Parts: sequence; C-alpha cells; structure tokens
Amino acid sequence: MRKIFAAIVLATLAIGLAGAPASADDNAGAAEHRRLFREGAQLWPVYCNTCHNARPGAEKAPYEWDMIIMHMRTIGNLPAGDVRALAEYLKAR
Repeated sequence: MRKIFAAIVLATLAIGLAGAPASADDNAGAAEHRRLFREGAQLWPVYCNTCHNARPGAEKAPYEWDMIIMHMRTIGNLPAGDVRALAEYLKAR
C-alpha cells in the first residue's frame, strides 16, 4: 500500500513540475537561441553559400554539424562568434 501511495505522490509531483511556468533563465536561453539563429541565417550567405548549397538541418546529427563547422572554421578562418551562430542555424533548420 505504501508503494502505491509513494508512486501516486511522485507522479503528482512530476506532473506538477512539468506544468510549471518557464523560468527567466529558460526565457533568456530561448531568446539567445533565436538571436543566434537569426545571426546564423544572415551569415550563411556570407561564409557558406559561396561554395555550398543549403542543406536541411535534419540531414546531419547535431554532433556532425559541430564537427563540420569546426572543420570549416579552420579552413575559412572564421571568428568564434560567427561559428557559434552558424552552428545554431545549421542545427535548427
């Protein structure tokens, strides 16, 4: 009986926490994500579109995009901030 009661309490807590409003940190993280995506979309034609066709983000796993963008950063001598924005853009498309 105690196990059933404990399971019900835990399930109730889990449901309550899942429905909790987003914190300020979550909102700031989402805003940063959107900013980087927009910046990456603007940088794509500057750095990438000259040699590459646009590919859907789902074509590669996120870790593959990380490897590709680091390789291209080395070849193209790209600034770190631009690379971060391009990576965010590539992963989210």
